[in-house]
Amino acid sequence: MPHNRPRHPSAIPEVAWDARLKEMNETWKGGIACLGVAVFFLMTIGIIYWQVVDQPNKNWILRGSTSGLIWEQKAHSLLWQTLKGEKNLLEISVRSFQDVEAPFVKDMCGLNKTEFCYTWDATADLKISLEPSLSSSTECYSINWTPQHCQVKLKDCFSMTNISWYGGASVSAQHWPLNNVNMEAQPFIVSSLTQAPTGYGSVLERYFLGSTGVTITIASDIPISLSVERNKRFCLESVPGISMASLQYTVCVSPNITSAHQEVGSQLSRQRQRLPDTDLFRLPVWKYHGTVESAAKMERGIRSFFNKLQRHNFGEGVIMLNEPSTMLLCNKDHTSLPVMRRRLHMLRRVMDPSLLKPLKLSITLSPYANINSEPFQMSLQEGKEHFWLSRHSESGEYSAPLLTKWKGQFSVRLNVTNQAAVLWYMDRVRLLEERVGAEYVVLEGGEGNLFMEQAIQPPVELKGDKYIYILASIAAALGNSSIMSAGTRSSHLPLFVQMNPLHSDWSYAGLKGIIPSVLHYSLLGYNFFIPDAIGGTLANELLTDEELYIRWLQIVTFLPVMSFSTPPWVCCNNWVLNLTRHYINKHLDFVVPLLVKYSKEWLSLGYPVFRPVWWLSPTESVSFIIDDEFLIGDEVLVAPITEQGQNQRDIFLPREGQKWMDTNTGQVFDGGTFIKNYSVTLVDVPVFVRTS
Repeated sequence: MPHNRPRHPSAIPEVAWDARLKEMNETWKGGIACLGVAVFFLMTIGIIYWQVVDQPNKNWILRGSTSGLIWEQKAHSLLWQTLKGEKNLLEISVRSFQDVEAPFVKDMCGLNKTEFCYTWDATADLKISLEPSLSSSTECYSINWTPQHCQVKLKDCFSMTNISWYGGASVSAQHWPLNNVNMEAQPFIVSSLTQAPTGYGSVLERYFLGSTGVTITIASDIPISLSVERNKRFCLESVPGISMASLQYTVCVSPNITSAHQEVGSQLSRQRQRLPDTDLFRLPVWKYHGTVESAAKMERGIRSFFNKLQRHNFGEGVIMLNEPSTMLLCNKDHTSLPVMRRRLHMLRRVMDPSLLKPLKLSITLSPYANINSEPFQMSLQEGKEHFWLSRHSESGEYSAPLLTKWKGQFSVRLNVTNQAAVLWYMDRVRLLEERVGAEYVVLEGGEGNLFMEQAIQPPVELKGDKYIYILASIAAALGNSSIMSAGTRSSHLPLFVQMNPLHSDWSYAGLKGIIPSVLHYSLLGYNFFIPDAIGGTLANELLTDEELYIRWLQIVTFLPVMSFSTPPWVCCNNWVLNLTRHYINKHLDFVVPLLVKYSKEWLSLGYPVFRPVWWLSPTESVSFIIDDEFLIGDEVLVAPITEQGQNQRDIFLPREGQKWMDTNTGQVFDGGTFIKNYSVTLVDVPVFVRTS
């Protein structure tokens, strides 16, 4: 019989079961947790891989019909490419926020396919718009950077890799292209290169042209700073201040460099263009450097100089007086210049211009007045301090003229925004012209911004380069025989522009810089210029280097005006005197008709009169760096000697399929080819004309 034992629940088995269950639950929990961590880790690796490896470095952000814009993430750059073949046209390095990680940018403009918008947090807003097409082959994109606070400095840099750049501003040692220039960041305004040789001047436009067929046009009403790093890049920077400074420019893309300039650069002024007095083409300019001890001595010196010109058979021409000579002659007999218009009748003529016929006289003036001069002192007495650039007191009760130095003397500068002051100044200029019988007047000294130089906030109407533009408008109002020493946004006005003074040597600051300067001036629309006098005038010394004189003479022969400082009978032997007469006659007979013809073309089409060789060979990369040849229109190629002691040179003849005839030998050559080791004697200059 089975043994009956009381049944009591045992706690021990239950404890063992619960323990095993708990152990099993903890194991599953740990496994699931590990699995979760592993999945999370893999997802993280995947995201990182997508962002760093698998995500494309480039993405299209805007497309036109022939070109498009790419954001390149790693390089922080905007890249323009052709849609067909994806040829690189332009790379802009965005340097406004290099320390900020650039994301895979996304368009924030919504469904508008002609705009791209993006915001970098707490830094800047970017808006790029595809503008209406200038033509079926040219597309333009407007770029607008807007800072989100006043301390943001916006900076875009334009690469020089595989692209040559032209335009911008003239510099002391002019190069063509500007890739070979080195300039520190500074305000992009016209300055006097005589006083500030490391600055920008004397012809400046906010326009750059690239050899890939791109143009950059900078907005005219925003202050910018520009730097150039040789063969690497040039950079535009905003100028932070009290108000938030934006950075705005337009990029246009064309099939090649020539069509780009024809579509964009030739239309820069957008105003009706007028010709200056083209009679000056036919008149050699002789700069007079006589004594300024007294008006009587100077007058005798001018007549003596005139007699020498006649004795050496230099007939028509212009004797050009500098500003000290002009003022001395005009103040002869201590007759002071008037301030008020009611006294104009008191002045009488001090020179009879008929005594200098067939030569004409040119005088030089500036918008400055010495603080000890009677015009300035009388303006103070008559309460006309506002005739001069002034700084207003904090209370606004009075204004004090700003002092500066002009040619070593403490001076004040004409207030060109005051209508009464402008009328007085114009009356004064006309009176001086009448008094000495002058037919031409040079206005110099409009460069620079006096307020910026003295760290004073300029009035709105005189910000940036507005002073020189207003002065150019005053010069144009005086007549089409006026000559300016600088220009910006004034290429449409009927004025001649005096080129920068050069060194008397063979460097790019001397003779070698003439052709790059010619191409630069003409590209920006300033076709009517007076080159620096033969031999250079920066040193203000008489030239004695015979070879330098002759090679300089040969280049200037093919330019608008032949200008002399050192007379040939002072510089050189009699045979050089005869050679000078020969080249003056060549200028009259061969060059002037070409200038007249292509001046008319400039009026109708805006094309430059003096053209680089790439104008006819826009796809030949070798043509982009040729800086010692130039074209007059499409039909004459000039290839002077620019190296000391050189008696041969290589010459590139542009346009494949074109025929060029050597005017020295009559031999005909094919275009699109090089002539190697072309022999050039000291008295010759290689010139080729287009044949049918």
